[in-house]
Amino acid sequence: MAAAPDPVLKQEPTTDAVDLENRILELCQQNPKGIGDGVIQADMPHIDIRQRVSAVNRLLSTGRIDLLKTATGLLYRLKDPQAGVKIKSSDNQEKLIYQIIEESGNKGIWIRDIRYKSNLLLTQVSKILKNLESKKLIKAIKSVGASKRKVYMLDNVEPDRSVTGGAWYSDQDFESEFVEVLNQQCYKFLQQRADNARATKQDPLAVRNACYASLLDVRKYIMELGISKVDLSVDDIETILNTLIYDNKVEMTIVASQSSASIDGQMKLYRAIEPLIKPTGLTRMPCGVCPVFDQCYIGGVVSPSNCVYIKQWLELDF
Repeated sequence: MAAAPDPVLKQEPTTDAVDLENRILELCQQNPKGIGDGVIQADMPHIDIRQRVSAVNRLLSTGRIDLLKTATGLLYRLKDPQAGVKIKSSDNQEKLIYQIIEESGNKGIWIRDIRYKSNLLLTQVSKILKNLESKKLIKAIKSVGASKRKVYMLDNVEPDRSVTGGAWYSDQDFESEFVEVLNQQCYKFLQQRADNARATKQDPLAVRNACYASLLDVRKYIMELGISKVDLSVDDIETILNTLIYDNKVEMTIVASQSSASIDGQMKLYRAIEPLIKPTGLTRMPCGVCPVFDQCYIGGVVSPSNCVYIKQWLELDF
């Protein structure tokens, strides 16, 4: 008769595993906004990926870190130990509102939606929101999409770019001059790279390839100029380069790459271009490319008398 199998014992983490968890917590403390897998891997390259995943899962299951989904990927952030204590001392209605706001993540939730989900009166919801704000559990953020509307999210959550507008907004105002300066400098960098490539007098294909620059190359140039007070991400630079593509000043190509900066083995490269032929007079003026040309008339919403593009084109004040 076969012996009964031994019961499965719950394995406690080893000393090395505990040290790994403590190091991940230290990294989270050093980066309050959160860290990605890349930060952990760079700090501990000798640790096997399975060990890292196991350590992160234990920290998540024990409630010592939070998992956040951002535009750049998943982030691990140190959990506020006081949040649980504060919410435990609240009544059921406060706990319900807190849970609804927590579920909204980094995009937040409008008070009307909170009221709908909680089935509470507006006066009750308003009072509870003020109490939670006073306890530093939640915060109210003005959305750039609706300046008169506030959305609520947990106090330790970094708002999504769709709420704050990202680097292009300051106090809900679009920084058009800042965007224009970035536009000019990005184009200048690509032009300089093209000029340097032509100066080598190599064969045409080699010159063409030397004109291309990656998003990281452009970002490094912009950050070294010191013209931005905020830390621009690769996505921010890509947005600027897209505007240059729409203006037919830059072209983009995708190449296979094994670089750490590539995504799914592919990398985007950009170069400044010159049009083969000069545009005709009509297409050079705003009216020639205006998508609402047929709706433009004196006294209308779209009118030549208040068209900012014509003013810029003529360089006149009228």
